[in-house]
Amino acid sequence: MKILVIGLGTIGSIYGYVFQKAGHEVEHYLRKSSPKAAVKQLQVDLLDGRTEKDGIQSSDVYQVKHCSGKTYDFIFVSVPSGGLASVIDSLAADGISGTLILACGIWEDRAYVDRLVKGYPYILGYPVAGGNIRDNRLTCCLFDHFMLERKEKAAISNYEKLAKLFADCQIQLEQPYDMLEWIWLHMGINAGVISVMGKSGDVKDTTAAAEKLMDSIQYLKEAVKAIRETSQIVASRGVNLKHYKNELLAYKLPTVISAPLMKRMFAKKVLTRKIMTLHGNTQDLLFVCKCLYDSGKKNQIAAPNFYANCEEAMGKITSLMEKK
Repeated sequence: MKILVIGLGTIGSIYGYVFQKAGHEVEHYLRKSSPKAAVKQLQVDLLDGRTEKDGIQSSDVYQVKHCSGKTYDFIFVSVPSGGLASVIDSLAADGISGTLILACGIWEDRAYVDRLVKGYPYILGYPVAGGNIRDNRLTCCLFDHFMLERKEKAAISNYEKLAKLFADCQIQLEQPYDMLEWIWLHMGINAGVISVMGKSGDVKDTTAAAEKLMDSIQYLKEAVKAIRETSQIVASRGVNLKHYKNELLAYKLPTVISAPLMKRMFAKKVLTRKIMTLHGNTQDLLFVCKCLYDSGKKNQIAAPNFYANCEEAMGKITSLMEKK
């Protein structure tokens, strides 16, 4: 298959790398003005969880091929939600076609997404991977599954082909009740965690902040309380949380039980701990928190723990970004 990955960001590069290793033709779409436009390869340090639960560490070189065509089977898009519109505009202006895989944190509703894609066939997904790129080195981890919209809810004609793409890469598909609602809930859970990390840790060192959270029962208790509140913010948008019992089960237990269980999980699950420590894009972190904060305030949802944590965390992150 012929795959186009938008940009040369962390998530797109992880999946572009594994698609290429599985024998598919992968290219990256970068604007000429991009600082990464001249990059032709990345050093890859991957903790790969597709065949071993604790992951297998490997090092490799990813040969980055740049966009050379107009027609692709799939276009993999993983950018901050605010950047989607310009991506679609650029693809349309360049006459590039293909089925969009929108693997993004989208806080808008379905009608907005339908308008945004401007007639492109698309499907919603969410990556289960993470990492960072520094000095053309991709340090990352990859899980054995990918979240993908159900066939009956996706208006694409090549669903089976997409399922085969992931199967070729030894990646299983998990399909929640509603993909967009699942993304909102996932963003809500992340916002609860980020708010506590930002309040209690150093936002200049997100790895240390994540380690501090995962090693502290007290901070994990605070995170559970915040997540309970952010889940209610998500519910206020019309989401029936009963459809997502498995995702919320850990946060419904009393904190004296849930926090120690989470601490033990982070200590034992190498991949989960790794993904927590690698994500350091402060702009993304701020976006997630702000989405939940603004919606909660607008819908008048009582979330005192989350709001207090979020205000302190967002203040730190905004201050840091202003100094850069």
